[in-house]
Amino acid sequence: MKRRTIFKHLVFTLVLGAQISTLAQAGQENRPQPHASCASKLEVACEQVRMGVEAYRQANFAEAVDHFRNATEMDPNFLQARLYLGTALTQEYVPGGDSPENLQAAKQAIAAFESVLELDARNTTALASVAQIYYNMKQFDKAREYQLRRIDVEPANPEPYYWVGVLDWAQCFPRQMKLRTDLKLNLPQDPEKPGMLPPLPEDDRARLASENGPAVEEGIKNLKKAIELKPDSRDAMAYLNLLYRQKSDLEVDEDARQNDLRIAQEWVDKALAIARQQTSPTPGQEGRQP
Repeated sequence: MKRRTIFKHLVFTLVLGAQISTLAQAGQENRPQPHASCASKLEVACEQVRMGVEAYRQANFAEAVDHFRNATEMDPNFLQARLYLGTALTQEYVPGGDSPENLQAAKQAIAAFESVLELDARNTTALASVAQIYYNMKQFDKAREYQLRRIDVEPANPEPYYWVGVLDWAQCFPRQMKLRTDLKLNLPQDPEKPGMLPPLPEDDRARLASENGPAVEEGIKNLKKAIELKPDSRDAMAYLNLLYRQKSDLEVDEDARQNDLRIAQEWVDKALAIARQQTSPTPGQEGRQP
């Protein structure tokens, strides 16, 4: 997109935001659309976006989709309208539902965000949105692909590193548990140690290591990076615990296996310590009455 066009869109978006706030405060929710003969396509497109935002705020998502789609047709370079279109389409998708209509809604939302990436391949909102939709569709490979693209764009953001770790675990855990269930090794031998499952037979361990090993290592690496960037990330610590437990099933040596389980518990303890610290009263507040 040319710099002048970007500037025009930015100006109209800012003006549009101010207009929406003013109209909401005044209770004027239905300002008429300007006639095409006395307004440029960009002005009409912005008006369609304004109307779409109002419909979205009222949870009229189908109507919002129509307005945002009109805006993108009037001005194909209107990136913000494409983002709004993808957001509105996402509201019509029910995560986890596998009906043809529901999957079609997801595909349409992805297509809208992909159209954003055609204009701006580094748009982090579009990348994150597509990744989230694929995650909700349980297409973890695709979700991981877009999170890795986010890392390339914003390497100092802990969120995509965290999501790569989550996605790696989500792919490894079902394989591990299916194997253990098939072998009837999915219950702890010692009831007092519920997190300690019996080791796998060597052939099964080796097969699981070939299937899960790379993802486990990648997940651990990315979750550690997330914690490096956000040291109080309890969620990342929780998934590090889970991935180290995955790693323990892949170890040849029993000492290495026990060391993985020890590290897993250390991450649990760190997360709990942070939780206690975050919920404890600050100095001077202990004696205050609510």
